[in-house]
Amino acid sequence: MIEAAMIWNEPNNKSHWDPELDPDWIAFGRMASLAGQAIKAEAPGLLRVLGGISPIDPVFISKLRSRGVLDDVDVVAVHGFPLDWNLWPIHEWPERLKEIQAVTDLPVWVSEVGVSTFGAEEVQEFGLQRTADLLIGRVPRIHWYSLYDLPRSWEATTRHREAEGSSYYRHFYMGLLREDGSPKLAMSHFNRYTPDMGICQWFHYEDHRLDDAVRWLRDLGVRHLRTGLSWADSFRPNALDWFDRQMKALEEFDVTVTFCFTPEHRGLAPHHTSPPQVPEEFAEFCATMVRRYAA
Repeated sequence: MIEAAMIWNEPNNKSHWDPELDPDWIAFGRMASLAGQAIKAEAPGLLRVLGGISPIDPVFISKLRSRGVLDDVDVVAVHGFPLDWNLWPIHEWPERLKEIQAVTDLPVWVSEVGVSTFGAEEVQEFGLQRTADLLIGRVPRIHWYSLYDLPRSWEATTRHREAEGSSYYRHFYMGLLREDGSPKLAMSHFNRYTPDMGICQWFHYEDHRLDDAVRWLRDLGVRHLRTGLSWADSFRPNALDWFDRQMKALEEFDVTVTFCFTPEHRGLAPHHTSPPQVPEEFAEFCATMVRRYAA
């Protein structure tokens, strides 16, 4: 079932929301509020989660709170990758959570946390165990990113410079499973932490890994899954057929579904990170998906 709807992904990350088009997040705040209101109108009991922020920035949360955006969500979320591209050590996780908890009374979720195997699989093995020690019991939801490595043929772009801590080539090696589906070292430990620790796994349009992913999630004892439905993908041929197949396959899990990605022809600029020309259109997409899969 769907337990939560997340509004966008990493809105304060310039690789996911274009700060040149919306430098003070005014457009984002209006869009997020409209989406939150639309989701509540369709499913009053469904949790609404502000898109997980990266970097973890209490000033950003305070800014949205001052504009009333947090009145239209039930949860805020953070993403952290201290062993890869955040510029803080892994043992600071409790302090990073406290920074956000100090500026909002809303629950705080960790909707993405992970460690790449770019350098060595043993690093991920250590990172999983240390992350579990630091986060389980501190927050209501933890989603490990991710189940699969990204296929190296897929595009993963960034607007960040290396000096800003991006190291984006690591992004292809975040999975517990390699691209070919074989398990890495950390996989043998993951079921120690379920169901307290969930998984974040994005599925691309007509993703060939969907059925195998469900089998792995089931075998690992995962209960909480975070994934996404793309507004941009909704304009592809037979998009609803794919959305229906994806959500049907995942119905045994407690799913946080993330709504994001602007269609190129509906953005202020032709890019998925652009603010929409008409923010009500994104809100209507959220409402339509909630009506179809959660209401």
